[in-house]
Amino acid sequence: MNQIRVAIAGAQGRMGRELIKAANKEDINLSSVLVKAGSSMVGCDAGILINSSQINITITDNIHNIIDSFDLLIDFTTPQSTMEYLSLCKQHKKSMVIGTTGFNQKEYKLIDLASKEIAIVLSANFSIGMNVVLKLLEATSKIIGNDSDIEIIEAHHRNKIDAPSGTALSMGKIIANTMHWKFDESAVYKREGIIGKRKEQSIGFSTIRGGDIIGEHKAIFASIGEQIEITHKVSNRMNFALGAIKATKWLKHKKSGLFNMWDVLGLSSL
Repeated sequence: MNQIRVAIAGAQGRMGRELIKAANKEDINLSSVLVKAGSSMVGCDAGILINSSQINITITDNIHNIIDSFDLLIDFTTPQSTMEYLSLCKQHKKSMVIGTTGFNQKEYKLIDLASKEIAIVLSANFSIGMNVVLKLLEATSKIIGNDSDIEIIEAHHRNKIDAPSGTALSMGKIIANTMHWKFDESAVYKREGIIGKRKEQSIGFSTIRGGDIIGEHKAIFASIGEQIEITHKVSNRMNFALGAIKATKWLKHKKSGLFNMWDVLGLSSL
């Protein structure tokens, strides 16, 4: 296999459209695009999704129709759709790059199980900059985590359906793991009324939804007399798309395993 054949699921969404543009920009062999069932775009040329001339790929809403035409599926959809695609990709030995968020524990376990047979890159955020921030959070937690009150604030557009964002949760989990805390016990998602003194080993989450904010994340390490803020802001979704394409190229020669963007970027060993 000289050039991997790539399909994009969720092609009608914001990320899907950016992925099509990025695939063309990065000379990826884009073979198929999937949209949600019943879309009026089914049967049209995929160029319509990026306001372009024809790119000679017919839009479909049925993965069964294209299962033999791709080697790797890039999936930015919903947990329900991802589980359907995961089952088929596992059955037909197709690799996956998954950017879907909002999975429950059972779904994470199914992804992990599938990775024993196929290669998967799973990440809540494919931005290279955000993954550098995650590494900074690990280092900061090691140095001052025990002496700080830790808060995570995230903001996204009005149409984002999950909260906190998958990226915010990843931030919290990295901090908790570094500190040897149990994340589920440390995470605080709601404060209202008379809540009393802040509990030890807690990580607070605040969520903002409004307008067309693409994505902003901030971690605050607040101690007596000073605080450190680590912030990442996105101004263009193309950053996520290019990261996913980078993961696609990296995954090309992997037969099985569950990986993340730290593996792709070589950050795991730092």
